[in-house]
Amino acid sequence: MSIPRKNRSEAEQGAEPTPLIAIASVIVSMALIAVGNGLMFAYIPVRLGAEGFDPTWAGLIITGLSAGGLAGCILTGPLVRRVGHARAFMVLSALIALANAAVGAGVHPLLWIAARALYGFAICGLFIVAQSWLNDAVANAIRGRVMAFFYVAYVAGLGVGYATLALVDIRTADAPLIGIVFTALSILPVGMTKLAQPPAPQAASVALGRAWRVSPVGVAGMLAVGGLSMSIAGFAPIHATAKGYSQADVALLLSAMPLGTLILQIPLGWISDRTDRRYVLIAASALAMVAGLFALGFDGGALAALVVIYIVWDGASESIYSLASAHAADRAGKDDMVALSSSLLFAWSLSGFVVPGIVTALSAVFGTQAFIYVAVLIAAAFCLFVLLRVSTTRAVPVGETGSFAPMTAQAPLPVELAFAPDDEGRH
Repeated sequence: MSIPRKNRSEAEQGAEPTPLIAIASVIVSMALIAVGNGLMFAYIPVRLGAEGFDPTWAGLIITGLSAGGLAGCILTGPLVRRVGHARAFMVLSALIALANAAVGAGVHPLLWIAARALYGFAICGLFIVAQSWLNDAVANAIRGRVMAFFYVAYVAGLGVGYATLALVDIRTADAPLIGIVFTALSILPVGMTKLAQPPAPQAASVALGRAWRVSPVGVAGMLAVGGLSMSIAGFAPIHATAKGYSQADVALLLSAMPLGTLILQIPLGWISDRTDRRYVLIAASALAMVAGLFALGFDGGALAALVVIYIVWDGASESIYSLASAHAADRAGKDDMVALSSSLLFAWSLSGFVVPGIVTALSAVFGTQAFIYVAVLIAAAFCLFVLLRVSTTRAVPVGETGSFAPMTAQAPLPVELAFAPDDEGRH
């Protein structure tokens, strides 16, 4: 949803098409980063469990990561204005490599909290840079397809990274080293790209009150899915490790979860383009709630059953992200888009920070399964809220809505970066 250079005409875009190889450089870089990221997400809780640390430490590390992500949402804009998109991308990639190196230095939970906070800052910034860069580079006619491919490539990379956990010696620094290698590789395509950089952006304003007036369901959806995503993706490996599942079992469970995103989003999005999106949001949140209840019922049981349940659970939760974003965009005017998208990003990040902290505190008292109860409660509350909105407000006519685009809550919502006024005279 990062805006292109609106003053550049479609004719100009058509006359000077961006080479596909240049666009692919950013997508390939993010897919390579995803492999290392997926591996590190899986490695940290399993390694802590193998070393006998209390699961609360893993929860604190997730909270630290989320805090770093919140900072990244605020500080990436100034970084891009200072050094440009390409240099910002390389700086942020270097920070991820440093974070992985700190994890590889040994099992020191306090150091790991700081390292993952640095990672959270960098990965959030990378997504803002990559998505705003792509959105500026491609024409409107193919933007949806390019961004869909971007998200699919990242999710596939995460799945590969999760699966790689089964192949490493958990008591060594192999996983952080592999993460560093893939992060280093990710710098090469961007470092050699001929993709033109956008002009320096202005600061993106955060106005939650204004965003709420435009789309209460959109803001509530971001608040819901920020907590849902970080709870499920962040605490599932912690809980599975605490339950005694093997390293290979945890790797299988995590690597299967992204399939839910790929399987469920397309049909739900297709339906949402043809009806009131709020009905589909109700269905997705209800499915997330029911799947969470099944996760409780089968907790600690047969791995095959849990894999199927978590695929549905993760897919339904992730679908709320893209559906809520599309619903908010349907209700926004052109003048609202910059403040709306940056406000949605802030809401997502804030929830992704607060909820893991709550889950960590509850886990210390009630055990690691606390994240399941929290996720079910969030899904139920959002479902009821959307039902209330449907009963009290009218829908946007189907012909006046935009088109659904697949997204993942593992990737920060692309913030609108407003381009500098002096750019207007050049296009």
